[in-house]
Amino acid sequence: MAPSTHVQLGDSFKVPLKLHQLNRERLCQRLKEKNVAAKSVVLLQGGEAANQYCSDRELLFRQESFFQWAFGVAEPDCFAAIQVDTGKAVLFVPKLPDAYAIWMGKLEEPSFFRDKYAVDECYYVTEMEEVLSKMAPSVLLTLNGKNTDSGSTCKEATFPGITKYKVDNKTLHPEIVECRVFKTDFELELLRYTHKISSEAHKAVAAALKTAKHEFELESIFQDYTYRKGGMRLLAYTGICAGGGNSSILHYGHAGAPNSAELKRDGLFLIDMGGEYHCYASDITTTVPVSGKFSEQQKKIYNAVLEANRNVFNAVKPGVNWVDMHKLAERTILTHLRTHGLVKGDIEEMMAVNLCAVFMPHGLGHFLGIDVHDVGGYPEGTERIDQPGLKSLRTVRDLQPRMCITIEPGCYFNDVVIDEALANPAKAKFLVAEEINKFRGMGGVRIEDCITVTETGAENFVDVPRTVEEIEQLMASG
Repeated sequence: MAPSTHVQLGDSFKVPLKLHQLNRERLCQRLKEKNVAAKSVVLLQGGEAANQYCSDRELLFRQESFFQWAFGVAEPDCFAAIQVDTGKAVLFVPKLPDAYAIWMGKLEEPSFFRDKYAVDECYYVTEMEEVLSKMAPSVLLTLNGKNTDSGSTCKEATFPGITKYKVDNKTLHPEIVECRVFKTDFELELLRYTHKISSEAHKAVAAALKTAKHEFELESIFQDYTYRKGGMRLLAYTGICAGGGNSSILHYGHAGAPNSAELKRDGLFLIDMGGEYHCYASDITTTVPVSGKFSEQQKKIYNAVLEANRNVFNAVKPGVNWVDMHKLAERTILTHLRTHGLVKGDIEEMMAVNLCAVFMPHGLGHFLGIDVHDVGGYPEGTERIDQPGLKSLRTVRDLQPRMCITIEPGCYFNDVVIDEALANPAKAKFLVAEEINKFRGMGGVRIEDCITVTETGAENFVDVPRTVEEIEQLMASG
């Protein structure tokens, strides 16, 4: 059987397995540059199949992200080893009982998976200790480190007999994380695909708004489009489909508020959704008027956020610091709010007290790749800024080519945040309460694109109508 060269779903995007081969090569090169010992072996443990609580309802499996990045394996309960010196890749798959064929289909031999995933060798997990013993590693490099977005520690490979080996669980994590930060041409092409399909799905949602009655109807249209047209069985994250005041709730759409409210015809509708393909994410937010026409009040806020988005995009280039980009977005939004009489005073004085966090309490954006909030935001030597708004930044790094990051400024009218600010004299002196009160209940606007940094600027993966005129034209056309 000839080795596979692509992973494909129906007529959707063909993912070349060279993507993962190249990722492994890059990782080995970085480890060699760190002068790891000769005959070092990377050992990774894939994700595990799981049931829901105590029931026998099996949850839909999604591969662990580091394992997916290195091998692209769809099945659960696998291990893999990489010889750093040679790049040789060895996959270990579970040996299922013969009876499983009734429920799972034909049970394939290791040679099938060797060819399917274009690795050098493949064995059963039960053979792993014997195979590793023959490889005679000087050290096993295992994965142990904290995800700076979630705060959780990644899963470190372990198996009976690992104590026989010298184990280094410090070296691998920062190096594989840095590899994931910088995308290859193969990964960039895959991300273009996820965003192309998700962009079209956003257009379908906007066009359907005039006949929809509830938020969940629009969520279902997005899910249907990305799966039916793009082969995306999974979303990259829990979708946010928020009408009216719900759009001021940053993570609306959770289990307690499941995109179920009735739409108000004179309100805004914010949809923050992205499909996932081969575990690579997309992330797009659009904000549109339910009626198909922006009110004058809505235009003021929408255009403030749009200019912030575009100012940042135009400023992005290698060497630019992400904190400075966040502050650029804040200054743009505050300038608009001052023009429309919602705030007063000197912009730099407002910046000094982090006033824009009243209207944009989240960070400007985040890395994106296999995880929608991708790794690498805070490498060793960097730390979060403990100030409103800035503390929510998911990275403080200088941008470099092949980084992929979202640009998602927003402006929200959340009663809790506004009331706290009005009770704070340092901020209240800049706020024009009677004008701000006119916007209460509107919700908020967020405009999110995903870009990759190029040698001279940036490339935007997202292709949706953005200006007021473009959105109104799309919605009128249906």
